[in-house]
Amino acid sequence: MKKFFKQFKKINTEPLERSNMIWSWIGSFLGIMSITLIHSNVLGDKDLSLVIGSFGASAVLVYGAIHSPLAQPRNLIGGHILSALVGVVSYKLFSGNILLCSAFAVATAILVMQLTLTLHPPGGATALIAVIGSNHIHELGFIYILYPVSTGAFILFFIALLVNNVSKHRHYPNKTINIKNSFL
Repeated sequence: MKKFFKQFKKINTEPLERSNMIWSWIGSFLGIMSITLIHSNVLGDKDLSLVIGSFGASAVLVYGAIHSPLAQPRNLIGGHILSALVGVVSYKLFSGNILLCSAFAVATAILVMQLTLTLHPPGGATALIAVIGSNHIHELGFIYILYPVSTGAFILFFIALLVNNVSKHRHYPNKTINIKNSFL
């Protein structure tokens, strides 16, 4: 086990400290819980079918790897919104060929995120969900970008701002990232 922790320390962007892990847990719990509560109680999503899986991956980044460039606000919010747009447009263009549509949506989302400096790996899933999601997702059309994607990304962001700045050892967003490439 000690060997594992030694290796983990070498590759992780965050310090392997108990308090850091606790804050990561608290942030991810509050972030996902807030999304589910707002989606179910305020927006009427009773079966939580619009709590998309890519939010779980975003939670890993914005609460567990807060110093990663991929976890920064510009990437979190821009990556999700642009990828949702790409996914919806892809579905509208190619829904007759779901295989082509899936590949096109993810590949194009990655390209758009790279071009706009908003690369956020969960964005690829957000684009894919717009294509392979349920009929409920497809019926939303461009509303998918607003709800659930934008609302979820902003909720994760606001919780990350709160939780990641409580401890004196955690700071979000990362101030050392070039301001040109940062959302804030």
